[in-house]
Amino acid sequence: MRKFTAAFVRLPEEESVRARVFVMPKKEVLDPQGKAVARSLHALGFTEVGEVRVGKLIELELRASDRHQAAERTEAMCRKLLANGVIEDFSFEIEE
Repeated sequence: MRKFTAAFVRLPEEESVRARVFVMPKKEVLDPQGKAVARSLHALGFTEVGEVRVGKLIELELRASDRHQAAERTEAMCRKLLANGVIEDFSFEIEE
């Protein structure tokens, strides 16, 4: 039986880019963690704080032939895994 191992070989035309994905609860979805943070901040004397919503920041390093390909792949990752489309919205930025 032959064993195969996965190896990521960088092709010469590929470059490394960083994607920053921001995932937030949709506005119409209750955010109990955000409410808890707001209450705690008020209790600590930060009364100027209004609504708080808590989300996630996900940083990815990608190999891609260009920014367009990196954006397409990042969006696919968000739709398939990184964000729950029912209760979360996402946005992202691609950095070189």
